[in-house]
Amino acid sequence: MFRRTAAIVFALMIHPALLHAQDAVMTITVESADVYKGPSNVTPVVGHVSRGAVLRVSRNLGSWLKVPWPSAPDGVGYVHVTMGRLGSPNGNSLVMPTTASRTPSASASQSTIAARPPAGTGERTVVRSQGTTISHIIGIGGQVGSMSSFGATARAWRGDRLGVQIGFTRDGVTSDAAVGRVTSTQFEPAVIYALLDDVRDYVWVRPYVGSGLSFRHQTFKDPAAVLEPASKNGVGVRLFGGTELTFAGVTRFGVSVEVGYRRLPESFPGFEPGRVSASIAGHWYIK
Repeated sequence: MFRRTAAIVFALMIHPALLHAQDAVMTITVESADVYKGPSNVTPVVGHVSRGAVLRVSRNLGSWLKVPWPSAPDGVGYVHVTMGRLGSPNGNSLVMPTTASRTPSASASQSTIAARPPAGTGERTVVRSQGTTISHIIGIGGQVGSMSSFGATARAWRGDRLGVQIGFTRDGVTSDAAVGRVTSTQFEPAVIYALLDDVRDYVWVRPYVGSGLSFRHQTFKDPAAVLEPASKNGVGVRLFGGTELTFAGVTRFGVSVEVGYRRLPESFPGFEPGRVSASIAGHWYIK
C-alpha cells in the first residue's frame, strides 16, 4: 500500500507540468486584478490590471496564469484565473505594463491590499477569488506509513508558521520470533514549525519539523488460543520532519511526506517496532 500511495503522489507531482498555455490570452473582467510575484497570495503584489486589459498567458498553471510583467523582479507575474476570462487571441492589443497600473479604482485596490497582512508575515493564503479567500489553515485527511499503519490526520496552521498536528493511526504486526499478532492504536498530538515557503510555478513547497507525544494502546492475540489475550498502554515521544506539497491545479490539497523517530513504550516480546518510520499524508484544507 505504501508503494502504491507513493506512486500516486509522484503522478500528482508531474501532472501539473503538463499544463501549458498555447497562444492564450486573459481578458480582465473585474474592476482591478492584483498581479502577484508568484502563484500564491503569500507572495507580494507587483502590480494591478484594470478591467478590459488583455494579458498574454505564457503558462497555465491551473488556478493561476503566468503573464509577462516587466516591472517584476524576474519579469513575470501571476494572476488568478477568477480575475478574468481565458481565451484565444482575437486581434486585441496586449497590455504589457512596465510599472504598476494606475487606474481610477487604484485607491480602492490599494485599500484592499492594505487590509491584507503584508508579504512575509506567513499568512497561508493560497487563492483569493472574487470576494472569497481560501486559506491553508485547517486541513483534514488520511495517512499511510511504512510500518503497515494507516489512519486519519488533521493539521492546523497559525500565521506565525507554528501549527499543530493530530494523528490517529492503527497497525497490526506479526513476528517470526513469537506466535500471535499485536494490534496497536496510536494517538499522536504534535507541534509543527514551517521552515520556509518556496512558491514555484507548479508547486508550493513547505518543509517543516515537529515533535509530540505518542499515546499507544497494544493488544496481543493468539489465533491458536494457546496464549491468553493481553493489552498494554504507554506513552512515547516522536520527532519528525517532512515537506508539504501544494499543487497549482489543486490548491486546497496538500501532500506531506514525513520521516520520523519514535521512542515508544515497552512492547510485547518479539513484537518490538522499528524506531524510524516514514509516512505519506494528504490534507484537504477546509479553511
